[in-house]
Amino acid sequence: MDDKVKESTAQPLLLREDRDGIARLTLNRPLQFNALSVDLLGQLQAAIDSIGSDSSLRVVVIGGAGKVFCAGHDLREMRGEADIDFQRSLFRQCSRVMLGLAALPQPVIARVHGIATAAGCQLVATCDLAIAADDTRFAVSGINLGLFCGTPSVALVRNLTRKKAFEMLMTGDFIDAPTALAHGLLNRIVPAPELDGAVDALARSIAAKSPAAVAAGKRLFYRQVEMGVEAAYQLASETMACNMMNEDAMQGIDAFINRRTTR
Repeated sequence: MDDKVKESTAQPLLLREDRDGIARLTLNRPLQFNALSVDLLGQLQAAIDSIGSDSSLRVVVIGGAGKVFCAGHDLREMRGEADIDFQRSLFRQCSRVMLGLAALPQPVIARVHGIATAAGCQLVATCDLAIAADDTRFAVSGINLGLFCGTPSVALVRNLTRKKAFEMLMTGDFIDAPTALAHGLLNRIVPAPELDGAVDALARSIAAKSPAAVAAGKRLFYRQVEMGVEAAYQLASETMACNMMNEDAMQGIDAFINRRTTR
Protein backbone atom coordinates (compact mmCIF):
# COMPACT_ATOMS: atom_id res chain seq x y z
CA MET A 1 0.00 0.00 0.00
CA ASP A 2 1.55 3.32 -1.05
CA ASP A 3 1.65 6.52 1.03
CA LYS A 4 -1.32 8.11 -0.74
CA VAL A 5 -3.56 5.13 0.01
CA LYS A 6 -2.36 4.99 3.61
CA GLU A 7 -3.09 8.68 4.12
CA SER A 8 -6.55 8.46 2.56
CA THR A 9 -7.63 6.02 5.28
CA ALA A 10 -5.72 7.64 8.13
CA GLN A 11 -6.26 10.74 10.23
CA PRO A 12 -6.44 14.21 8.63
CA LEU A 13 -3.14 15.60 7.35
CA LEU A 14 -3.60 18.66 9.55
CA LEU A 15 -5.02 18.57 13.05
CA ARG A 16 -6.61 21.67 14.54
CA GLU A 17 -7.67 22.50 18.07
CA ASP A 18 -9.09 25.88 19.08
CA ARG A 19 -9.07 26.55 22.82
CA ASP A 20 -8.86 29.68 24.97
CA GLY A 21 -8.29 31.92 21.98
CA ILE A 22 -5.39 29.82 20.67
CA ALA A 23 -5.55 27.84 17.41
CA ARG A 24 -3.20 24.87 17.53
CA LEU A 25 -2.29 23.37 14.14
CA THR A 26 -0.39 20.08 13.96
CA LEU A 27 1.20 18.77 10.78
CA ASN A 28 0.04 15.16 10.82
CA ARG A 29 2.14 13.08 8.44
CA PRO A 30 4.44 11.49 11.04
CA LEU A 31 5.44 8.53 8.83
CA GLN A 32 6.63 11.04 6.21
CA PHE A 33 8.24 13.31 8.83
CA ASN A 34 5.44 15.83 8.21
CA ALA A 35 6.65 16.58 4.68
CA LEU A 36 4.67 19.38 3.03
CA SER A 37 2.72 17.59 0.32
CA VAL A 38 0.34 19.41 -2.01
CA ASP A 39 -2.60 18.17 0.05
CA LEU A 40 -1.08 19.21 3.36
CA LEU A 41 -0.26 22.67 1.99
CA GLY A 42 -3.85 22.95 0.81
CA GLN A 43 -5.16 22.12 4.27
CA LEU A 44 -2.75 24.61 5.83
CA GLN A 45 -4.00 27.30 3.46
CA ALA A 46 -7.63 26.53 4.32
CA ALA A 47 -6.82 26.74 8.04
CA ILE A 48 -5.02 30.07 7.57
CA ASP A 49 -8.01 31.49 5.68
CA SER A 50 -10.40 30.32 8.40
CA ILE A 51 -8.29 31.56 11.31
CA GLY A 52 -7.69 34.96 9.75
CA SER A 53 -11.41 35.71 9.72
CA ASP A 54 -12.09 34.44 13.26
CA SER A 55 -11.82 37.31 15.74
CA SER A 56 -12.12 34.94 18.71
CA LEU A 57 -8.66 33.54 17.98
CA ARG A 58 -5.70 35.52 19.31
CA VAL A 59 -2.67 33.31 18.62
CA VAL A 60 -1.72 30.41 16.33
CA VAL A 61 0.68 27.58 17.26
CA ILE A 62 2.11 25.28 14.59
CA GLY A 63 3.72 21.98 15.55
CA GLY A 64 4.38 18.55 14.10
CA ALA A 65 3.15 15.09 15.06
CA GLY A 66 5.56 12.28 15.76
CA LYS A 67 9.33 12.52 16.02
CA VAL A 68 10.00 15.71 14.05
CA PHE A 69 8.58 19.12 13.24
CA CYS A 70 8.86 19.07 9.44
CA ALA A 71 11.34 17.63 6.94
CA GLY A 72 10.44 20.01 4.12
CA HIS A 73 8.69 19.27 0.85
CA ASP A 74 7.61 15.77 -0.11
CA LEU A 75 10.51 14.79 -2.41
CA ARG A 76 8.79 11.56 -3.50
CA GLU A 77 5.78 13.56 -4.67
CA MET A 78 8.01 16.11 -6.41
CA ARG A 79 9.97 13.42 -8.30
CA GLY A 80 6.74 11.72 -9.29
CA GLU A 81 5.74 14.77 -11.33
CA ALA A 82 8.27 15.40 -14.12
CA ASP A 83 6.44 18.53 -15.17
CA ILE A 84 7.63 22.14 -14.84
CA ASP A 85 4.03 23.35 -14.42
CA PHE A 86 3.57 21.07 -11.41
CA GLN A 87 6.82 22.32 -9.86
CA ARG A 88 5.85 25.96 -10.42
CA SER A 89 2.41 25.36 -8.96
CA LEU A 90 3.87 23.61 -5.89
CA PHE A 91 6.29 26.41 -5.05
CA ARG A 92 3.66 29.09 -5.69
CA GLN A 93 1.32 27.20 -3.36
CA CYS A 94 3.99 26.98 -0.66
CA SER A 95 4.78 30.67 -1.04
CA ARG A 96 1.09 31.55 -0.62
CA VAL A 97 1.02 29.60 2.63
CA MET A 98 4.11 31.37 3.95
CA LEU A 99 2.78 34.79 2.93
CA GLY A 100 -0.58 33.89 4.45
CA LEU A 101 1.03 33.19 7.81
CA ALA A 102 2.73 36.59 7.74
CA ALA A 103 -0.55 38.27 6.75
CA LEU A 104 -2.55 36.73 9.60
CA PRO A 105 -3.59 39.30 12.20
CA GLN A 106 -2.71 36.75 14.88
CA PRO A 107 0.92 36.07 15.83
CA VAL A 108 2.10 32.59 14.85
CA ILE A 109 4.38 30.52 17.10
CA ALA A 110 6.38 27.55 15.81
CA ARG A 111 6.60 24.66 18.28
CA VAL A 112 9.72 22.89 17.03
CA HIS A 113 11.17 19.49 17.88
CA GLY A 114 13.27 16.81 16.25
CA ILE A 115 14.37 18.37 12.98
CA ALA A 116 13.26 21.25 10.77
CA THR A 117 14.80 20.97 7.33
CA ALA A 118 14.41 22.75 3.97
CA ALA A 119 10.80 24.02 3.76
CA GLY A 120 10.40 22.92 7.38
CA CYS A 121 13.17 25.33 8.36
CA GLN A 122 11.48 27.90 6.12
CA LEU A 123 8.27 27.39 8.09
CA VAL A 124 10.09 28.06 11.38
CA ALA A 125 11.65 31.21 9.92
CA THR A 126 8.27 32.37 8.57
CA CYS A 127 6.47 32.05 11.89
CA ASP A 128 6.53 35.25 13.94
CA LEU A 129 7.98 33.45 16.96
CA ALA A 130 9.65 30.09 17.52
CA ILE A 131 10.43 27.95 20.54
CA ALA A 132 12.36 24.70 20.11
CA ALA A 133 13.38 21.74 22.19
CA ASP A 134 17.09 22.02 22.94
CA ASP A 135 17.92 18.85 20.98
CA THR A 136 16.31 20.07 17.72
CA ARG A 137 18.42 20.38 14.57
CA PHE A 138 17.95 22.66 11.57
CA ALA A 139 19.17 22.63 7.96
CA VAL A 140 18.35 23.84 4.47
CA SER A 141 19.86 20.79 2.86
CA GLY A 142 18.56 20.90 -0.70
CA ILE A 143 22.01 21.86 -1.95
CA ASN A 144 23.22 18.37 -0.97
CA LEU A 145 20.75 16.94 -3.49
CA GLY A 146 21.58 19.41 -6.25
CA LEU A 147 18.57 21.61 -5.46
CA PHE A 148 19.19 25.06 -4.00
CA CYS A 149 16.62 25.90 -1.30
CA GLY A 150 15.40 29.02 -3.09
CA THR A 151 12.08 29.63 -1.35
CA PRO A 152 13.48 28.81 2.12
CA SER A 153 16.22 31.38 1.45
CA VAL A 154 13.62 34.17 1.39
CA ALA A 155 12.55 33.50 4.98
CA LEU A 156 15.99 32.50 6.21
CA VAL A 157 17.75 35.70 5.16
CA ARG A 158 15.04 37.70 6.94
CA ASN A 159 15.89 35.99 10.23
CA LEU A 160 19.64 35.36 10.14
CA THR A 161 22.49 37.60 9.09
CA ARG A 162 23.27 37.27 5.40
CA LYS A 163 26.52 35.40 5.90
CA LYS A 164 25.00 32.90 8.35
CA ALA A 165 22.03 32.31 6.04
CA PHE A 166 24.29 31.93 2.99
CA GLU A 167 26.49 29.44 4.80
CA MET A 168 23.50 27.29 5.72
CA LEU A 169 22.14 27.47 2.17
CA MET A 170 25.45 26.65 0.51
CA THR A 171 26.65 23.87 2.80
CA GLY A 172 23.35 22.19 3.71
CA ASP A 173 24.92 21.41 7.09
CA PHE A 174 22.80 20.94 10.19
CA ILE A 175 23.01 23.41 13.04
CA ASP A 176 21.91 22.60 16.57
CA ALA A 177 19.31 24.47 18.60
CA PRO A 178 21.76 26.68 20.56
CA THR A 179 23.33 27.77 17.26
CA ALA A 180 19.90 28.45 15.74
CA LEU A 181 19.08 30.55 18.79
CA ALA A 182 22.32 32.50 18.50
CA HIS A 183 21.73 33.06 14.77
CA GLY A 184 18.26 34.51 15.37
CA LEU A 185 16.11 31.67 14.01
CA LEU A 186 14.56 31.00 17.44
CA ASN A 187 13.27 33.03 20.37
CA ARG A 188 14.29 30.47 22.95
CA ILE A 189 15.14 26.83 23.53
CA VAL A 190 13.97 24.64 26.38
CA PRO A 191 14.43 21.02 27.45
CA ALA A 192 12.11 18.81 25.44
CA PRO A 193 9.78 17.97 28.38
CA GLU A 194 9.22 21.71 28.91
CA LEU A 195 8.42 22.57 25.27
CA ASP A 196 4.63 22.51 25.52
CA GLY A 197 4.64 24.57 28.70
CA ALA A 198 6.94 27.20 27.23
CA VAL A 199 4.91 27.51 24.03
CA ASP A 200 1.66 27.67 25.98
CA ALA A 201 3.00 30.38 28.30
CA LEU A 202 4.07 32.55 25.36
CA ALA A 203 0.78 31.99 23.54
CA ARG A 204 -1.27 32.87 26.62
CA SER A 205 0.79 36.00 27.27
CA ILE A 206 0.05 37.30 23.77
CA ALA A 207 -3.58 36.15 23.85
CA ALA A 208 -4.13 38.34 26.92
CA LYS A 209 -3.17 41.50 25.01
CA SER A 210 -5.47 43.77 23.01
CA PRO A 211 -6.18 41.98 19.70
CA ALA A 212 -6.45 45.32 17.89
CA ALA A 213 -3.02 46.42 19.11
CA VAL A 214 -1.46 43.03 18.34
CA ALA A 215 -2.91 42.94 14.81
CA ALA A 216 -1.85 46.53 14.08
CA GLY A 217 1.59 45.87 15.51
CA LYS A 218 2.17 42.73 13.47
CA ARG A 219 1.05 44.46 10.28
CA LEU A 220 3.33 47.44 10.95
CA PHE A 221 6.28 45.25 11.92
CA TYR A 222 6.49 43.52 8.56
CA ARG A 223 5.59 46.50 6.40
CA GLN A 224 8.05 48.95 7.93
CA VAL A 225 11.03 46.61 7.88
CA GLU A 226 10.94 46.62 4.06
CA MET A 227 10.79 50.45 3.89
CA GLY A 228 13.28 53.25 4.12
CA VAL A 229 13.57 54.88 7.54
CA GLU A 230 11.54 58.00 6.71
CA ALA A 231 8.64 56.02 5.20
CA ALA A 232 8.79 53.58 8.11
CA TYR A 233 8.41 56.39 10.65
CA GLN A 234 5.49 57.84 8.69
CA LEU A 235 3.71 54.50 8.68
CA ALA A 236 4.55 53.88 12.35
CA SER A 237 3.22 57.32 13.33
CA GLU A 238 -0.05 56.75 11.47
CA THR A 239 -0.40 53.28 13.01
CA MET A 240 0.07 54.62 16.54
CA ALA A 241 -2.32 57.53 15.97
CA CYS A 242 -5.04 55.14 14.77
CA ASN A 243 -4.26 52.71 17.59
CA MET A 244 -4.73 55.54 20.12
CA MET A 245 -8.32 55.93 18.91
CA ASN A 246 -9.05 52.30 19.72
CA GLU A 247 -11.17 51.71 22.82
CA ASP A 248 -8.72 49.12 24.19
CA ALA A 249 -5.89 51.67 24.15
CA MET A 250 -7.95 54.43 25.74
CA GLN A 251 -9.15 52.16 28.53
CA GLY A 252 -5.68 50.72 29.09
CA ILE A 253 -4.04 54.14 29.34
CA ASP A 254 -6.79 55.45 31.65
CA ALA A 255 -6.31 52.45 33.94
CA PHE A 256 -2.53 53.00 33.98
CA ILE A 257 -2.93 56.70 34.83
CA ASN A 258 -5.44 55.93 37.58
CA ARG A 259 -3.12 53.39 39.14
CA ARG A 260 -0.27 55.91 39.26
CA THR A 261 -2.42 58.71 40.72
CA THR A 262 -3.87 56.48 43.45
CA ARG A 263 -0.52 55.25 44.74
